[in-house]
Amino acid sequence: MTDLHLDRAGVALAYDVTGPADGPVVVAAHGLTSSRASEDASGVFDWSAIPAAGFRLVRYDARGHGRSGGRDDPGEYAWPRLADDLLALVSQVAGDRPVDVVGASMGVGTALWAAVRAPERFRRLVLVIPPTGWATRPGQAQMYEAGARFVEERGLDAFVRGSAVLPPLPILDAAGAWPPPAPDVAEPLLPTVLRGAAATDLPDPGAIAALPHPVLLLPWADDPGHPVSTAERLLQLLPHATMHVARTPDDLRAWGSRIVDFLEA
Repeated sequence: MTDLHLDRAGVALAYDVTGPADGPVVVAAHGLTSSRASEDASGVFDWSAIPAAGFRLVRYDARGHGRSGGRDDPGEYAWPRLADDLLALVSQVAGDRPVDVVGASMGVGTALWAAVRAPERFRRLVLVIPPTGWATRPGQAQMYEAGARFVEERGLDAFVRGSAVLPPLPILDAAGAWPPPAPDVAEPLLPTVLRGAAATDLPDPGAIAALPHPVLLLPWADDPGHPVSTAERLLQLLPHATMHVARTPDDLRAWGSRIVDFLEA
């Protein structure tokens, strides 16, 4: 993987580009504690069908994740702050042209905040496994805060071992993708990243309802951290949204072609 870099006030964001130079740009934003490398290792978030279909795919590591830099400030990992990074990256790779975005989990929050702030920068949105939001967010925030304290008190290795013995997500277990990869965040920074996630939420529902973009929602079933109820609420709010719930490994494997069909429509 050959990295390019975007400087964000002293924080270098690492990204790569695949696909034809003249293809429509699609930017992919990963989930909390994940990265490009983690997505590749899991085999679940396979976006290779996008450049194969003639799109120019830009994947990046969010600040504090993977090969990107980060600082010890929880506010820098709130979704509105990550949205600023996404908008800066869009400007670097696409100039004034609108792009498509594929966001997964934390990437959903990032994409929605970016679209609310600058709707003209986007053409279509693909929102994969939307996370907890609004009424379901406080409980998740408590889990992130507990995770941050656990890492501080017992270390990253113990955190990874503890996560591995949690009850598996049925769809990932059936796909042979459980346990998920270890966090791709440096141990000293992980508590800060988790606290940033704990202190953030999706945009106001009224702002989301005003978005004009076609939207594809791709939740999966039986995951309290990514409840289908969030996707269902987004489906109600967004005026041009469709949804498909993944319940089997075959549904996961169909994500790439489903996304391409949506982007080409």
